[in-house]
Amino acid sequence: MSPHREIMDKPRGNCCQCMIKYTLFVFCYVFWVTSAVLIAVGIYAKVAKEGGVVDSLTADPALLLITIGSLMFIITFFGCFGALRNAVILLKLFLGILVAILLLQIAAAVLGFLFSDLVLDRTEQLMSKGIIRYREDMDLENLIDFVQKKFQCCGVDSHRDWSANVYFRCDEINPSLEGCGVPFSCCVRHKNETIPNTMCGYNVQNLEEASAAKIIYTIGCLGKMVLWGKRNLYLIAGMAVGLLGLEISMSCLAAAQMSHIRRKLQSDGNVY
Repeated sequence: MSPHREIMDKPRGNCCQCMIKYTLFVFCYVFWVTSAVLIAVGIYAKVAKEGGVVDSLTADPALLLITIGSLMFIITFFGCFGALRNAVILLKLFLGILVAILLLQIAAAVLGFLFSDLVLDRTEQLMSKGIIRYREDMDLENLIDFVQKKFQCCGVDSHRDWSANVYFRCDEINPSLEGCGVPFSCCVRHKNETIPNTMCGYNVQNLEEASAAKIIYTIGCLGKMVLWGKRNLYLIAGMAVGLLGLEISMSCLAAAQMSHIRRKLQSDGNVY
């Protein structure tokens, strides 16, 4: 290769390397800021929460936000500063963790497909646990109310699942005014209804199925969520493929950045 050709290729290679470096930095920085927001929201919800604190990760949305945000913050820190400072150690950690997460996601998807019945059983157990703890945690209560309003459902398999909650238990010794009832988020909303009736679910467990269906949604949320997943299978698959593509792209960028740093160190005569 002529000296003139080598001189022309160097600026081109430097420009390409700058694009790889700062593209990786921007990706990591966006996720880094997002993770900081998740942590802040989770901490705020945890501090502002009234009543008892639920320390279970699966039953406390605030704790879940803090955990996910913290993991994202640490991982994207490695990628962000590794790309910006050409730190091989940080880029190695970032790439290794990202590849591990990618493999875990693929394994989880395969296992979830092969053992779909087991996944449904586990989901049913978690939802039933959420019903039992409905009034113990404000965030969990809001989450369940949102799901029941969104999917127009009530309980896990039916509205009678709410009898497992101490406030809605249907027996003669239950002193609660909400005994034999369901939360107002189960109630059928009418078009002309501006203010929700928070007492609409009282005593509906004592009614026949046909009579209760005129007041509340009697179909369980688990079946509604599975049906929604089947109807929006292409959307879910597209989002999953997009997430995997983003992770693969960031892994490739990190690998390319590390390769450039190695070549530069070798050309400078440094031992890598």
